[in-house]
Amino acid sequence: MSPPLRGVALHMGRASGYRQGAEDHSSVGGFVSTFAAAVARGKNGWTASELALTGVADLEEVVDRLRDAEPDADLSLLFVEADDQYLVILRLDEGEDLRVFASDSAYADESRLGALLLTDIETPALELDDLAVPNPAADDEDDRPAADPDADPVGDVELLADLDVSSHRLLTLCGLEGMLPADVTAEICQQLGCGDELEELREA
Repeated sequence: MSPPLRGVALHMGRASGYRQGAEDHSSVGGFVSTFAAAVARGKNGWTASELALTGVADLEEVVDRLRDAEPDADLSLLFVEADDQYLVILRLDEGEDLRVFASDSAYADESRLGALLLTDIETPALELDDLAVPNPAADDEDDRPAADPDADPVGDVELLADLDVSSHRLLTLCGLEGMLPADVTAEICQQLGCGDELEELREA
């Protein structure tokens, strides 16, 4: 079994065509490998594209790149997957209203990009006691823990609630063992109805 994702997990396997994106400098030396997928909903449905985050100077520049990926989108999501451990989700409504969720605050300590993406996040998503919620998708015989006690998810846990990914569902996905950020992204996109677009992007 692969090591527990720090704050991220779910039931779908990674697409075979997964590509590693830009390398981000780690705060402790070396590099953190990242992949960023921009998923946008416009007049003609969903689109997915890889977003280059190399060299971004601040969060506003990340937002600008997300906005430019699909300028007419009413909803844009950015899934940033780092080192098979961390996931950050950015949501942009009508190109203006930004909301951010991260699977683990430790990402901000691990890399320059992590610190940049989480720069304005101060409040935990929920207290750790609130993470230990039952997994509604699990079988009765599934005795895996519902939450990783070492994870420290931060940000807006409700950012996908109106898209049928509740806060408890998101936190449950962020707590199961042995899964990867790519899996979580895939699960969420399947729920949103853009799973095929994401899969095509990974296989491109």
